[in-house]
Parts: sequence; structure tokens; C-alpha cells
Amino acid sequence: MLYDRWRQIARAHAREPALWDPASDRWWTFAELARAADAASGSTAPLAFPQGAGIDFVLTTLRAWREGRVVCPLEPNQPRPEVPPPPTGIAHLKTTSATRGTPRLVAFREEQLAADADNIVATMGLRPEWPNLALISLAHSYGFSNLILPLLLHGIPLIVSDSALPEAVRRRASLVGALTLPAVPALWRAWIDAGTIPTQTRLAISAGAPLPLALEQQVFASAGVKIHNFSGCSESGGIAYDATPTPRTESSLAGTPMVNVQLAVGDDACLEVRGAAVAATYWPEPAPSLSGGCYRTRDLAEIRNGRVHLLGRASDIINVAGRKVCPEGVEAVLLRHPDVAECLVLGVPAGDVREEVVAAVVVPRGRVPAESLRDHLLAVLPAWQVPREWRFVGQLGANERGKLSRAEWRRRFPGINCASQTPAS
Repeated sequence: MLYDRWRQIARAHAREPALWDPASDRWWTFAELARAADAASGSTAPLAFPQGAGIDFVLTTLRAWREGRVVCPLEPNQPRPEVPPPPTGIAHLKTTSATRGTPRLVAFREEQLAADADNIVATMGLRPEWPNLALISLAHSYGFSNLILPLLLHGIPLIVSDSALPEAVRRRASLVGALTLPAVPALWRAWIDAGTIPTQTRLAISAGAPLPLALEQQVFASAGVKIHNFSGCSESGGIAYDATPTPRTESSLAGTPMVNVQLAVGDDACLEVRGAAVAATYWPEPAPSLSGGCYRTRDLAEIRNGRVHLLGRASDIINVAGRKVCPEGVEAVLLRHPDVAECLVLGVPAGDVREEVVAAVVVPRGRVPAESLRDHLLAVLPAWQVPREWRFVGQLGANERGKLSRAEWRRRFPGINCASQTPAS
């Protein structure tokens, strides 16, 4: 199915540019990609592992499709997972961020993978005249579904880059007159600070981590670019998308459901996702949370007037003497303080079942008394939700996808080596 669809796209767009690859410094047409993909891969292994950020990644994927091998994309230095070949009918495996034991993969059939691409193209309005500029990982679920699949199944050209640094972004954008720019919040922050958001940007997308309202509003005011918030996950592909033309006013707002995606809130107050793009199962060990065309997330959610609000992870809720604190809510208020650039709120053990609320804060413009931050929060929140301990740090250290791990910060929070009221240099 996937390879047949690709051949149709290659024939329909044969002479049109398909992919610009920095390693070879050339544009590949769809016909050239098709001819190169027809070469034998030289492997009979049941799994194929595309890696990198260029033509080789695309060709490895296409050859695997043609030969009926399972595709398992990997980051450049990521080791191959030691798992048995999945059952017949599985065409794609996505890796998860398991930290110990046997890795758990997410298994997709061909039609499920194609459905995600169809939903993304229809919901976001991707179009061939606005090539995708690839500055996020092609191996990650976000990059594969937003960049690789639209190229191969919908004829959306792809400009690959070997760097997301501001000057590199400017050079790659100069290759076309208009483009689509999918990124993560950390990249949007770097580009707006450097003043290098391409003027050719016709569609701007942010996913992988919560998009701060202040950043969204700053980019809109300074560059005239509306960043569209996109929420998805490895297990179900795209979930919700903010298609509005102006910045959001609520940080919890993820958008409205993707085309052909059905969302509901379960009895545990967590979001449930149904649709043709939901994965078949986990591999090698299935789980009840992913089965029968439904993915039961651990994201606390509300659906109001057709709009999806994500309220944080159920596992991140802080238990303060029997009362529950949602850290994202505290962070949203804290980020309204004029001196706070970034923050992370979490719970640390303070007894057998009790936790204390603590906060790590980035204040780039100098010393800010913790009392000022407490007073700011107390004007909006009850006292029991306000952090009891404050640590000022130079940066929070988001990963390449723009995400912060609360679990990692819980492990290292007591060891932060800085004064409680003095920003780190």
C-alpha cells in the first residue's frame, strides 16, 4: 500500500523537486528519488533502520517499503533495539523513551501510518508550493509524520538541513519563495531571539513540548508569524491542532481535534484518542492502554466547546497533604511574572505519602527575591499550591525536542548547586 502510493506520487510529480539534500548539495526530483529507490537495498533482514537527516534516510525507507520490511527509524547515534520481528501486517515501529529494560516499541500497520499523514495534511493544509523545512529529527514521530510521510505520500517537497542554527535556517529558507516550518518551542525561542525567523514562512508549527503563550505572542508581534500549536504522540499520531490565525490566550489550549480523530475524556479524567491512525499495539509486550483502535493517554484533559485543553500528566500531579496540585497550572501563572523566562514546578517527597511543591526558575535579568515570586502566585493561587522551595538556575536544559523531564529533575533537584535566591550564571 505505502509503496504503491509512493509510486503514484512519483509519477504525478516526476519532474518536480522533491528533496534538497545538503550532503550532495542538490535537489532530487521525484523521478530521481524513484529511480534511486528501485536499487536493491542489499539486506534481507526483517527490519530496516533509517538514520540521519538526508537522502539516505528517505531511500532506506522507500526500499524497505518496496521489499516489505518493517521500518524502525533511529536517531543518528541510537543503537538498534533488540526485539523480535513483529507479526505479519506490521510495517512500522516507533521507539519510545523507555529508560530501562527491554525497549517498548509502538507498532503500526501501513494503513494506520498513512491515515496519520492524511489527517496532518488535511488539518494543517500542507501544500506542495510550501516545502517543509526539516529542522527536527526525521526519526521522531513528529518529524516522520510531518516531513517524511507528506513527502512520500502527498508530494510535499522537503528541504533537509544539517543544522538548526539561525544562519543555517536563513540559508536553507533562501532556496524557496515560501515554506512550512515545523519546529519545537526551544527552536522558536532561539530563532526569535536571533531575529532569523524566515520571511518565507507561510505555515509555522510547534510540537514536541508545550508552546509558551509568551513565546507565541512574541513571535506574532515581532515577526508577524502565527505559530500553530500541534499536539500528538507516538501511539496515535496527531491529536489536536490550533488552526486559529492569532495567538492563543490560554496555555492549556491544544486546539481542536485533528480531521478524522475522535477525542473523549475517560473516567480517570485522561484523554482517549480513537481513529484510523491509532497504532495497532505495543511491541513486544502489548498493553491495555493501546488496543482496539483506542489509545488511553495519561494526559489530564477537558474538552470545552469542541476545543481540547491539556492539563498535565496524571503522573505529574503533586499530592500536598491529600490535595492535588497540577504543576502546569502553577507554571502558567509563574510565567506571567515579568522577570521569569522559564520555570519548572514539581513535587518532591516530604514523607511517606506527602510531597512538597518546589520550583526551578530561570531569571535572566538578575536577582529576584523568592518573596516576589511567592506574592505573584498568591495573588492568583491558594497558598498550598505555591512552591515551598525555590532554586534559581541558568537554564532548565530542555532536550533536542524542547521537552523537560520532571522525572529527571526530581532525581537531581536536591543536588542543584546554587543559592536559593541567586540566579546561576
